[in-house]
Amino acid sequence: MQAESSNSGQIGRRSQVCALIVAGMEEKREFLRHTVAALAYRAARAINGAPDSFAEFSGCERTPGQILAHMGDLFDWALSIAQGRSRWHTSKPRAWAKEKDRFFAALAAFDAYLAGPEPVHGEPERLFQGPVADAINHVGQLAMMRRLAGCKIPGENYYVARIRAGQTGAEQPKPVKTF
Repeated sequence: MQAESSNSGQIGRRSQVCALIVAGMEEKREFLRHTVAALAYRAARAINGAPDSFAEFSGCERTPGQILAHMGDLFDWALSIAQGRSRWHTSKPRAWAKEKDRFFAALAAFDAYLAGPEPVHGEPERLFQGPVADAINHVGQLAMMRRLAGCKIPGENYYVARIRAGQTGAEQPKPVKTF
């Protein structure tokens, strides 16, 4: 009888530990989704309203069109990692509007996977430090290049922005406070 109650105690503790691990992973997954939504919000600010000619702006090594194509590749890669089949592909830039659509579609597909029931095979921290953080950096480059190209975007208080997990498209809420 003693061994039986000892086993049930161990099973109960294991169940509690597993529940805590799952809860922690869900929190990380949701935070990663919010980060992806923040990236979409900021990317929309840096990309929307730029003239098609902005895609070919030069003087910063890579053109905005090449950077945006790379950002689409980053989220195709992020999705493949999350699905457990890490695969990288370097795409040739398309027309600005098509590349913009591709980027937001790749971002939405990654977010949809994070929101779904399937396990995320890559560690959320590594997904952040790799493809997500790289894309955040590139959004900053695009914003800077907009200024250099003479089609700058207004500043904004992003702390008060209406950013929600799942908002990953090119259409984003209007700014709350610009400056």
